[in-house]
Amino acid sequence: MEDLSVAGLARTKLAKSVHDAGWSSFINMLEYKAARYGRTLIKIGRFTPTSQVCSQCRTKDGPKPLHIRNWTCTACGAVHDRDHNAAKNVKTAAGLAVTACGAQVRPGLVPAQRDEAGSHGFPPEPRAA
Repeated sequence: MEDLSVAGLARTKLAKSVHDAGWSSFINMLEYKAARYGRTLIKIGRFTPTSQVCSQCRTKDGPKPLHIRNWTCTACGAVHDRDHNAAKNVKTAAGLAVTACGAQVRPGLVPAQRDEAGSHGFPPEPRAA
């Protein structure tokens, strides 16, 4: 029988299935929470080139290896941090998707229910020694 260590499991089809199921469950939770509080969850495509597009002039600069953390746009000269630029592009894409479907971009604040997080409420009962 094979040794199923964590490192070994990471390369199996089972691990990919578990990983995909985990993300699917996470997305489902986000969707129901968003609906519960009157929000809209916008999903950005997995292959959307968010770190390749300049967030200022929208020029696609092409793929870069992961060790490149900062880059300069060849079209407008803007200097970008890879992650911050990608976050700006995700925010823009989500905003465009919301405006295109006619949904309200900033719905009113909905306070969280007090009983939702299990750690709040009454203190635990003392244990008998």
